Amino acid sequence: MRSPPFLTSCLLLLLAPLALGGALAQTAAPPPSPTVFAQGAPAPLTLAQTLTLLRQSPGWRSADLQYRAAELALQSARARAGLNVTVGADASAVKIPVSSGDLTLNTTVTAQVSASVLPWSPALEAVRSAERGLSRAGADLRAARLSAAVSAVQAYLGARNAAASLALADAQVSLTARQLEVAQSQRQSGVLTAEGLLVRQGAFDDARAAQDQAHTNVDLAARGLANLLGQPVTLPAQAAAFGPLPAAPGEPTALDAQITRALAARPEVARAQNDLADAQAQLRAAQLDLRLPDLSASAQFGQITTGQSSAATRTVGGSLDVKTGVLAGQVSFPLRDPGDLPTGLALTLSADLPVLGGGRRAALTSAEVGAQRAALALDTARQSVDLEVRQRYADLQTALGTLQSQRGALARARAGLATALGRLTAGLATALDVEAAELNLRQAELGVDTATVNAYLASLRLAQATTDLDPTLLTVAPPTPPAPEARP
Repeated sequence: MRSPPFLTSCLLLLLAPLALGGALAQTAAPPPSPTVFAQGAPAPLTLAQTLTLLRQSPGWRSADLQYRAAELALQSARARAGLNVTVGADASAVKIPVSSGDLTLNTTVTAQVSASVLPWSPALEAVRSAERGLSRAGADLRAARLSAAVSAVQAYLGARNAAASLALADAQVSLTARQLEVAQSQRQSGVLTAEGLLVRQGAFDDARAAQDQAHTNVDLAARGLANLLGQPVTLPAQAAAFGPLPAAPGEPTALDAQITRALAARPEVARAQNDLADAQAQLRAAQLDLRLPDLSASAQFGQITTGQSSAATRTVGGSLDVKTGVLAGQVSFPLRDPGDLPTGLALTLSADLPVLGGGRRAALTSAEVGAQRAALALDTARQSVDLEVRQRYADLQTALGTLQSQRGALARARAGLATALGRLTAGLATALDVEAAELNLRQAELGVDTATVNAYLASLRLAQATTDLDPTLLTVAPPTPPAPEARP
């Protein structure tokens, strides 16, 4: 089955280091922690390495263990419902009467073979329930991996954005500091009012506060990624070192088709369907328990004794419990010769019919209510998935609209810089005016880059909601680069 072109491009892009383009230099000192943006740190973490390390993260391994537990539960249920063989031994010493009787020693080896043969056997139903449990665990495993992979991409790109924002905050502090120096000089010359100086001072203070917040965001972004991976990380110090920016996604496919795919594959729906199957199985078991009596039949052939005889004899027997659906066979073989005893056949049929009480009718009513609740939960899960896909679809549309708006702002910032340069040439503007226009352009570029990343993440969340994204493909190691060609 072929993947859609857009999905394929998304998966390939996730395997490359992602970051905003443009070199925004970071001037602040790195935070004092093992998880830092360190200037010149060896081998900074890439997105491909982040997604590879994700497979050793606590959340990823916890999901694997939960699925493994479901596998073991299914194996245990199958073992209990399959062929079971047990071998035992009995030893006895009999002296009757105690004062004058002979001491008789008996040792008997017994073997029993049993299996669940009737379709309504609780053991076989336990196997079917464990199979549904494994199916639920598989859906949960995929959902957990997919959520972790998307979170890792978001955390890595968030760290990139924090680095770019810090570099821009440093540039803003530098510009406002120079503007404040000019304002102080103008105030001393009497060409600027005290209010104007306070405005410049306020702009500088705001820039310093934004710079402090940017430092905090850098540290929090790195720590958040380290917490997700379960180990310290070293990230690039500059946004350009994170790698190229991902391509902006195109328009999504038809909404109805995406909702249909989500309803067929979302783990919440699969889990609710399995819960409904469990509830229906419990309802059938309660109905059977009410209608079917406790009936069992057994047969025994061999040296059958009667009365109070305690002699061990050679016998072969079998039994069938209709209620539990278990067919069993037994063999008893004494190691001491019991002597010449007659061979006989014993047939037994027993049945217990409920007449009053027992709670079976109440159990049936409870099972009916449970089935109704499970059916309602399935409808709720489907509605929830439908709403989430619609929300993710709308988020992507909004992100694409924001990206278009930011591109317009970038075009205006470029035009503003060209105007400032022209005014500087004509002597109508200062170098600070040009620097302010350049900073405005950098802010607009960062706005476009951020909007591009947000649109890209929105497309991933939509693919996550429709299960079109494969978490295992997101975490494969990057391909080994080819060896450089030898120069002649």
